[in-house]
Amino acid sequence: MSKEKAHHLMVVPDDGIEPLLQALHAANKAIDIKMFQFTEPRLIEEVIAAHRRGVAVRVMLNPSRFTGEHDNDEAFDLFKKAEVPVKDTNPQFPITHEKSMVIDHRIAYVMSLNWAPKYFGETRDYALITMDPVEVKEVEACFDADWKRTEFTPSQKSSLIWSVGKSRDEVISFIREAKESLYIQHEKYVDVPVIEALVEAKVKRNLTIEAMALPVHSLRDFYRLEGIAGLRLLADLDIHVRKLHGIHLHAKLIIADEKKALLSSFNFYPKCFNERRELGIRFEDPELIDRLVSIFKKDWANSKKIDISDEGIEADLKKHEKKLKLQQAAKADKK
Repeated sequence: MSKEKAHHLMVVPDDGIEPLLQALHAANKAIDIKMFQFTEPRLIEEVIAAHRRGVAVRVMLNPSRFTGEHDNDEAFDLFKKAEVPVKDTNPQFPITHEKSMVIDHRIAYVMSLNWAPKYFGETRDYALITMDPVEVKEVEACFDADWKRTEFTPSQKSSLIWSVGKSRDEVISFIREAKESLYIQHEKYVDVPVIEALVEAKVKRNLTIEAMALPVHSLRDFYRLEGIAGLRLLADLDIHVRKLHGIHLHAKLIIADEKKALLSSFNFYPKCFNERRELGIRFEDPELIDRLVSIFKKDWANSKKIDISDEGIEADLKKHEKKLKLQQAAKADKK
């Protein structure tokens, strides 16, 4: 009998929503979900169905974004009405950006994707599914601590990476350990120590660095200037930065030397490292890394260089503003 693999990979939009629906449907003992944004009706229904068939379900939802939006109010109310145990995430953290799930005390999901409709058809995202007992136990221990509002102390030798904690140090160490190449899919490049680590990797070690980022119009106003500055610094060092074409980049992924990966919920943004509950994981499973490299190279071939000149940024913003107005007008016409 072959040994069961410790890790599996979920890729969206390629794999769709079915793996999550099937996992929830197959649960027979317990489901713990901690989510930044949860609005996908099919997943809400499947969680409620699990509760009704006797599965011990617990759900924690981030109560609001720091910009004030309350994405999860409807899901919270639906769970309450169905008598599913549901709480706001731990108030110790102003934002819980972690996206995780533990099923039957034996399977844990570490995800970059939110559980909202667009993340299953419009974004590039990933989930690492682990059946490693040590990793599963640690994700579950953090859930229990946040549920009970008690302190959680991560293992010192874990493959899991937690914020608030050593997440920034772990990212920098991962970058510094690379010997030949770094492939990166991250929304924005704002955190100075992480940018410095990338600069060092390029200038002193001459690594091949291929990075994808969001186009400037997708950056929120309050960190747009910092995001542009980070992109320009990388470009000045001939670190190629591109925007993914035809699909929205939401992933938080680094691949080193085509041999190991770091997948997380956290962006290269100070608040993600310093204030928020976040979760990432390192892994080296050859089959999974091969798939990630293949996807990255396909995405790279289907990407375009970000024009970060003043003229290019202005054109990008104007084009997006015009497109947004057309979309809003079309919605108004339908009403």
